[in-house]
Amino acid sequence: MQLHEISFAEARPIDGYGAGFFRVGGTVLQGPVLVLPTGARTWGGLSDTKPLLALAGQVDVIFVGTGADTAHLPPAFRETLDSAGLGVEAMATPPACRTFNVLLSEGRRIAAALLPV
Repeated sequence: MQLHEISFAEARPIDGYGAGFFRVGGTVLQGPVLVLPTGARTWGGLSDTKPLLALAGQVDVIFVGTGADTAHLPPAFRETLDSAGLGVEAMATPPACRTFNVLLSEGRRIAAALLPV
C-alpha cells in the first residue's frame, strides 16, 4: 500500500478537538467554532446563522458538527441556510472534522460549523 502525505498549502486544518475545545491551525478555541480554509473563530451555535449566511457564494457546503452524536438540525436553521443556497450536511462533530480536513486537502470550497464534543 502506498501512502501519500496530505498537503494543506496555506489552509488551516482542524488539528484536534476535545471536551469543549478545538485546535485549528495550531490555535485553540473554546466552545462552538466556525472553521474556514483560512482559519477559525468562535461561533454562537445553532441560533447564530448570520456568519453562516455571509458565506453564501463562497462555499458549496457547510458541515455542521452536532456534538458527540449526530442530531437533526432545527428546521428553521436548515431552511434559512437552504434558502441562501448553502448546502448543509449534519453529522457528529468527529466525522465533521475529518471530512472537513479531507475536502480541505482537495481544495474544496467548504466550511465547518462545529459544536464541541
